[in-house]
Amino acid sequence: MKLFITAILFFTSFFSVSQTQQEMNITAKQAYIEADKTLNNVYQNILTEYKTDTAFIEKLKISQRLWIQFRDAELDMKFPKENKGYNYGSVYPMCVSYYLKSLTEQRTQTLKEWLTGIEEGDVCKGSVKLK
Repeated sequence: MKLFITAILFFTSFFSVSQTQQEMNITAKQAYIEADKTLNNVYQNILTEYKTDTAFIEKLKISQRLWIQFRDAELDMKFPKENKGYNYGSVYPMCVSYYLKSLTEQRTQTLKEWLTGIEEGDVCKGSVKLK
């Protein structure tokens, strides 16, 4: 009897957390959207905080445009085959979203340095403010 109850509990819990591929794709897309919102917020905060440094702002905008090209090229490199659905299967949208999320989070961390600043004494601080 204990074995039967254990088996029922196991299978009930197993199937209650299972998701369809479509649900996993949606979850991954939402995770990427959130990461992108965070990146955009950091970018906007930098534009606001450094608004008087026009040379820096110009270079930041160029850098961000080039980063978007880099991000897209990285995605093409990761999934180079033309018929994406056929070659990578139904997980392709999920994989794309998670890869974009990862690249976006890396970029966000890079840009956050301009908001948090660098300790005094770092001779290579460039345009980054001091803490």
